[in-house]
Amino acid sequence: MPLVNPHPDSLAVHAGREDLAMLGVHALPLDLSSTNPLPDLERGGESYEAMATGGHPNPEGGFVYQRLWNPTVARFESALARLEHAETSVAYASGMAAMTAAIIASTSFSGKRHIVAVRPLYGGTDHLLASGLLGVEVTFCAEHEVAAAVRADTALVVLETPANPTLDLVDIAGVVAAAGDVPVLVDNTFATPVLQNPLTLGAAMSLHSATKYIGGHGDVVGGVIACDEETATQLRQVRAVTGGLLHPLGAYLLHRGLATLPTRVRAQQAAAVEIAAWLRSHQAVEQVYFPGLDDDRGLVGKQMSGPGAMVTIALRGGYEAAARVTSSVQLFTHAVSLGGVDSLIQHPAGLTHRPVAAHAKPAANLVRLSIGLESPEDLMADLDAALSGESVPMARAADSAVQAGLSPEFA
Repeated sequence: MPLVNPHPDSLAVHAGREDLAMLGVHALPLDLSSTNPLPDLERGGESYEAMATGGHPNPEGGFVYQRLWNPTVARFESALARLEHAETSVAYASGMAAMTAAIIASTSFSGKRHIVAVRPLYGGTDHLLASGLLGVEVTFCAEHEVAAAVRADTALVVLETPANPTLDLVDIAGVVAAAGDVPVLVDNTFATPVLQNPLTLGAAMSLHSATKYIGGHGDVVGGVIACDEETATQLRQVRAVTGGLLHPLGAYLLHRGLATLPTRVRAQQAAAVEIAAWLRSHQAVEQVYFPGLDDDRGLVGKQMSGPGAMVTIALRGGYEAAARVTSSVQLFTHAVSLGGVDSLIQHPAGLTHRPVAAHAKPAANLVRLSIGLESPEDLMADLDAALSGESVPMARAADSAVQAGLSPEFA
């Protein structure tokens, strides 16, 4: 008998796998079929029409074609929805494909063309909204300006919390109240379903760049939106006609990533708490942005169950210091993206937020850290050497390797 109210840790391991024993398998099944045999023209056609308009396949008519439906993708969607306390979810080929679909669906099905966007946002989202590529009118605003920004023709309010890259916290319930009848989409990528569930706070959609924490290993790109079934029908129709379906191998990897998501997020968060506190006293650091340090409204513990594992620092010395530090670390990888088992460092203004309007672009001295699963002491040693302009003390890694029974050259 299934558990009535399983702990999120149990859900992460077992959601979407409930039928595996009945199927006689232990690992997740993977269906790579690009096309599927049809039982006959009539039933196959009915199934095609149902999926092309955002519905589910006719069990007797089959899946027809991967662009419309795939069982491996559907299995991942079911699992993610359980973690987000949602009716369902819809998966896409990338986080930006998911965001694009959400905007298209919200405007097309409502007949409204206005979007309210709370800054700061991920640079790709900001650029998409500001570019005019989707034919929408956008009002960018601060959290407290949402009520004034909403109009009769507003189709959607978009926000991100913690926000990229300054980790600003936005009161989801407060924005939902300010938005009134307008649906609210929350980019939940940084928090993950482990730390935050926007739908329980009134949001209509919770979006993830699943490439990040959900995948967790830097080897898969995907996006997913948790929502109710009515919204999902619209999102699936957009996905079917635009071809944005997540590849089944990607869905397999993301579903596998869910099993360790709570363990990874909590371990990374614990390290981030330690590193953020240490960075606050470093002479080369002007300011540390981390939800666990400054939270006057008490959103950590109320809206989020923890501060997460992203840390952003403002460096003394401006852009030159940021360029030097990002290029001189050795244990951190200088790369965009985040949420993986290895720690990453990047310069938002010069990379992910490069297309953002000048007045909204992050400061030139900001550097963003994604804390992985390495030893916090080693990460701090790496950062300290880079911040101080010294050579990186790799002896620590070699010593650790010897203690583990490995040769130093494998450190």
